[in-house]
Amino acid sequence: MNAPPDVSSPPVAILAGGLGTRLSEETHRVPKPMVEIGGRPILWHIMKGFAARGFGHFVVAVGYKSDVIKRFFVDYRLLTADVTVDTGSGSIDWHGQIDDAWQVDLIETGLETNTGGRVARLGPMITGDEFFLTYGDGVSDVDPRELLAFHRRHGRLATVTAIRPPSRFGGLVLDGDRVDCFTEKPQLGEGWINGGFMVLDRSVIDRVDGDEQSFEADILEALASDGQLMAFRHDGFWHAMDTLRDVRVLNEMWDTAQAPWRTW
Repeated sequence: MNAPPDVSSPPVAILAGGLGTRLSEETHRVPKPMVEIGGRPILWHIMKGFAARGFGHFVVAVGYKSDVIKRFFVDYRLLTADVTVDTGSGSIDWHGQIDDAWQVDLIETGLETNTGGRVARLGPMITGDEFFLTYGDGVSDVDPRELLAFHRRHGRLATVTAIRPPSRFGGLVLDGDRVDCFTEKPQLGEGWINGGFMVLDRSVIDRVDGDEQSFEADILEALASDGQLMAFRHDGFWHAMDTLRDVRVLNEMWDTAQAPWRTW
């Protein structure tokens, strides 16, 4: 059974401000996280997955076409609830409860800011000692509760979710559950990659030194070198949305009720 969202749990930071140039067929009109799967933005799917496991506070880094993302959440109740409108008086009556009772902080992080800089700009909204971090363009059936428990057990500063890679991604070299270093793009079915679902100690934010820094190359690799980056191995479903083909594949999964990431 899904847990009710708890805004007192660690917040979920989502990077949703990039240009999405590899998906230009869609991103010329909407930001990549707003490309729809089954009639809802992939960003919504990601958030639903966390909320289904009890995590209801989201801190979203917006940039490119940020107005589209802001309008979606400002009008969220209108888009998802039953409503009666009296056109004479202008009164509005809402019917029923909203299932998605989330707190969503939408933070402008600039158009050209790199991923490290975007994480740093979210800092003032990150409360508590730890937080999740993910990207607004990939879905998985990873259980964030298990990921968080793993992170708390090992006591290091950061945890990435390691998944089996498609050949187009760079890889991770693991020493047990510790990330030793990063590698060039491996062959299909070999090694592990960072699947983008992470838990971080809040102090990691302080390692970012400027908007131009890459979170992946400058921060995660430094954490790995310091022995502070661990890997939560996930053998389940994971799929990034990088191309128009990915959009079609994910929509076909949803339309045929074969969407493994639908945990709600």
